[in-house]
Amino acid sequence: MAARTDFGPPDFRTMLPPVIQKNYGQWRYHGRVEPGLLKNVGESGDELYTVRVGSERLLSTDRLREICDLAEKYCDGYLRFTSRHNLEFLVSDGAQVEPLIAELQVKGYPVGGTGPAITNIVHTQGWIHCHTPATDASGVVKAVMDDLFEYFGSWKLPAYCRISLACCLNMCGAVHCSDIAILGMHRKPPHVNHDVVRAKCEIPNVVAACPTGAIRPDPPNKSLTVNETKCMYCGNCYTMCPGLPLADAEGDGVSIWVGGKLSSARTPPTMSRLAIPYLPNNPPRWPEVTDAVKNIVETWAEHARKHERMGEWIERVGWDRFFELTHIPFTEQHIDDFTLATETYRTTPAFRW
Repeated sequence: MAARTDFGPPDFRTMLPPVIQKNYGQWRYHGRVEPGLLKNVGESGDELYTVRVGSERLLSTDRLREICDLAEKYCDGYLRFTSRHNLEFLVSDGAQVEPLIAELQVKGYPVGGTGPAITNIVHTQGWIHCHTPATDASGVVKAVMDDLFEYFGSWKLPAYCRISLACCLNMCGAVHCSDIAILGMHRKPPHVNHDVVRAKCEIPNVVAACPTGAIRPDPPNKSLTVNETKCMYCGNCYTMCPGLPLADAEGDGVSIWVGGKLSSARTPPTMSRLAIPYLPNNPPRWPEVTDAVKNIVETWAEHARKHERMGEWIERVGWDRFFELTHIPFTEQHIDDFTLATETYRTTPAFRW
């Protein structure tokens, strides 16, 4: 018998609901019953209903206890959090589905996010926790989803629409393959605080952390210098050294990217492409960002064919038509002259030998 260790994640099979363990790999079909409600039927005839609920991601202990109480009451305690911060209650008794949905609505939990809809926006930490953000995460997401909430609990859109937010170029939120990506942008290089650099930083490590070679030693001052023409505002230097702060109230803002997807259905996965190079940070409601995202979503919904994702629609009508329909001005920042442009990346999982 192999020795038991605490390395790695636990075996997921020990945590599956009994109905999934019984029918694992033997499902007859699945379908969407209504927005936020999925149904799986096994070859044995067993049924499993999944009720999807939008979550605020940053949860209090009281909220978590309330969620667990609902799961204990209606689905024997079985629930899961999706990678996009949705809650999914896994109900094996069909009679409990409607009472669960009714109580969720009474308690203010939005049911939806399945099928041709907008689901929860996956996002990073933002100002609440991260040390290098160019914009907030939860604040922007709350403002955007308030404007797009009608598309969460309905099937008004042509296809899935996945919106993601990363608060800096490091992209912890994996926004590079989203239908719409909201990306925080630094526009000014780090400011060198020589006293802090000398007191707290290991200069060789900071120099090595810069991916473009913009950080160089400054031996006479026992500090560092920044070559601003090489800096790409990634924040790696500040991660290594608190004497190189990057945040700037006037320079920081938001860019909007469109057309990415991870799915291999119909067309290979694609990278997001730049649509709007810069929008200002205007908390608490970020009106410029919310208006821009809603405009893109509704323009796509009006002109796309059924099942056509954002990027597929843009490729069909052309980028010039996209900018014309959305009334987004085309600027020099849209010209992709980077050596490793996105066209050179292999994005499809289909290989030919």
